[in-house]
Amino acid sequence: MKSLNLAALALATITIASCGGQKKENNLTASGIDPVNFQSEYNGKKTGLYSLTNDNGMEVCVTNFGGRVVSILVPDRNGEMKDVVLGFDKVSDYFPENNQTDFGAAVGRYANRINQGKLVIDGEEIQLPQNNFGHCLHGGPTGWQYQVYDVKEVTDSSLTLVMNSPDGDNNFPGNVVAEVTYVVTPDNALDIRYSATTDKPTVVNMTNHSYFNLDGDPSTPITQNQLKINASNFTPVDSTFMTTGEIASVDGTPMDFRQAKAIGTDIDNFDYEQLKNGNGYDHNWVLDTEGDDSQIAAVLYSPKSGIILEVLTNEPGIQAYSGNFLDGSVTGKNGIVYNQRAGICLETQKFPDSPNKPDWPQATLLPGETYDSHCVYRFSVQK
Repeated sequence: MKSLNLAALALATITIASCGGQKKENNLTASGIDPVNFQSEYNGKKTGLYSLTNDNGMEVCVTNFGGRVVSILVPDRNGEMKDVVLGFDKVSDYFPENNQTDFGAAVGRYANRINQGKLVIDGEEIQLPQNNFGHCLHGGPTGWQYQVYDVKEVTDSSLTLVMNSPDGDNNFPGNVVAEVTYVVTPDNALDIRYSATTDKPTVVNMTNHSYFNLDGDPSTPITQNQLKINASNFTPVDSTFMTTGEIASVDGTPMDFRQAKAIGTDIDNFDYEQLKNGNGYDHNWVLDTEGDDSQIAAVLYSPKSGIILEVLTNEPGIQAYSGNFLDGSVTGKNGIVYNQRAGICLETQKFPDSPNKPDWPQATLLPGETYDSHCVYRFSVQK
């Protein structure tokens, strides 16, 4: 295992160097990705691939196009390395003209939905783009997941990206400078920290949109992966996926994940209106952790691989989206077709449409303040 670790570290060093220069032959990442396929330009800005590792052989590959996590390589119960997130083999597949997907993205300015794309800030109504059932989803059609982040700092185990978002970006007010830092920690976690400042009152709500499949085999659905969410309540949605304003108990409903259960246990119970509305799970849970990122917010487990994912966050909510609209039209890494429910997203966040629900935790960012959001995806195995 020691030789594997050293090889992974060597690969990381070569990969990072290759992002700004010529790649040596056969310089694949440990997960099998060719960094040359990420050396491109989008809207005049250069893109690359960055490989982060620890001494255990864990590897996370990130592209600065959309701040996207391309792969996460962790050991299963037998010590075999598995890539546990969905993504593409080349950066052009992430471009919106080729695929309207959010795989692995650092989403902003506002992750999730804003009702009818309307905001009121300082008494002024602002109309945002309406790109999803009449609502503004994930910051609009050219949200940060479809823009190139600048690379601020990179080491063997960390990467800091910067988004300079101008006043009027997708009609959001304020010049915003946002940073996202990815760190691969010694305990096999991907630690993600977001920060942002503004020169005008605005809203900021960032998240990571990785699709996890802990089997390490996205040709199979995640319905047998087991999920636990530390939440007694959730926010119901209507048929357009918009939160109704209610905070409802999970007690006695298919939304109750306080004890771990297979994701597929109730997912097709469309007699339950919320599952019908969401076409499965596509809902925000109100976390009982109350912003304490030392507590576990959610746990995902694959009985097949033995891989465990623990999610920790200082955010009040987590959106679990079970890949309901993957339909086999997208081909990902290694030529694998992504069918329905090939992965599940666990997006730490402010609640959807919180700017229009004043009783909910707010995403308002004012000049002189610093937005701070923290998410940890920590991996281990059950033998």
